[in-house]
Amino acid sequence: MFALADCNNFFVSCERVFRPDLVGKPVVVLSGNDGCVVSRSNEAKALGIPMGAPLYQIKPLVEKEGVVCFSSNFSLYGDLSDRVMSILRAHTTRFEQYSIDESFINIDHVPVEEQKAYCEKLVRDIRKGVGIPISIGIASSKTLAKVASKYAKKYPGYHGVCEIRTEEQRIKALSQFEIGDVWGIGRRAKAKLQGVGITTALQFAEKSSTFARNMLKKPGLLTWQELRGQDVIDITELPMKQSITTSRTFATAISEQSLLEEQIANFCAHCARQLRTQKSVAQQIYVYAHTSPFRTDIEQHYLSELVTLPVATANNQELIAFALGAFRRSYRPGILYKKAGVVLLKIIPEAAVVPDMFDTKDRAKDKRLQRVLDQIEDRQGKRAILYGSQITSEKPIYKNEHKSPLYTTDLRDIITLKAT
Repeated sequence: MFALADCNNFFVSCERVFRPDLVGKPVVVLSGNDGCVVSRSNEAKALGIPMGAPLYQIKPLVEKEGVVCFSSNFSLYGDLSDRVMSILRAHTTRFEQYSIDESFINIDHVPVEEQKAYCEKLVRDIRKGVGIPISIGIASSKTLAKVASKYAKKYPGYHGVCEIRTEEQRIKALSQFEIGDVWGIGRRAKAKLQGVGITTALQFAEKSSTFARNMLKKPGLLTWQELRGQDVIDITELPMKQSITTSRTFATAISEQSLLEEQIANFCAHCARQLRTQKSVAQQIYVYAHTSPFRTDIEQHYLSELVTLPVATANNQELIAFALGAFRRSYRPGILYKKAGVVLLKIIPEAAVVPDMFDTKDRAKDKRLQRVLDQIEDRQGKRAILYGSQITSEKPIYKNEHKSPLYTTDLRDIITLKAT
């Protein structure tokens, strides 16, 4: 049996750990540059605030209902995630972290009749030890465990843990579960299935394997099997991303070359880390920057450069060097750039790299060095060690008006208590 542990409204829950006065109040967390809503408390959801809503569109509702807004604080979220995951990791023989707020744990080492109580204790321990509420779904496959965790989150009567064990439980759970909410069913797959009258997970699961494969290819067949209780998905073997992008819109347009290069370098490092996480490399890198299309009073410019690498790589130093070289070729002094980004393309598994007989780099050495740098970052926190081109400037270029303190990762922000 699998248990899927999912942190509830994770970013909002992280903010509430150090602001217990916000429990029961509507809270939202905003994306980078304070743009859109990326996490909502249940109270904010009840007000009708949709995920991804731009802040400017919901501002009247925010002011009317007293919704508390936070800028994204990923240092805090990452640290609290590590604390939650360390507790989960210590209570299982097999642990697979799927995202910053989700992980699969194997609980076969616990007697069947004790598994629900075991997971309920995990929910209590994490809430007490870290302050984060979590929900756990138990089932024979990962996809069913995800379904069960949704019910555990939605209905308080489950006390944080929902099981799907029997055929009766599976049918009942899937009959009330929308097809678009199933793990692995994306927007296009949802539209395809709804086009032939399938609106619930059960309707899909009751179709034939031939139907599932014909409609949604192999990934759809795997999801179909999982909904029928078969464990066939290994999250380490899920398809890798075919492109990886990091981009930002600046709070104030900037023209300084050094500031823009700093951003390009940081975007590149962020993309490269995702490459290494999925054990892949990129063969191309695309760099862009442009002015605001809404400004008619300034000179417009769209900087755009595509570079094909001599050897596919995921090395920070190498990717940053190529990205900055591309940027410098098209950068124009005096232009007020409002947005910039980096896209890694033609991504392949690192095992598929074909050596170049004329390559002079010691790639084995570079890989070892990069691994050490990643390990330092894992232990000491993001941006613990940087290349010179990544050095953070003191000039603020992003909106960050609602950011909470770095309670757990910066000594200057540790909470101080006064005894009276």
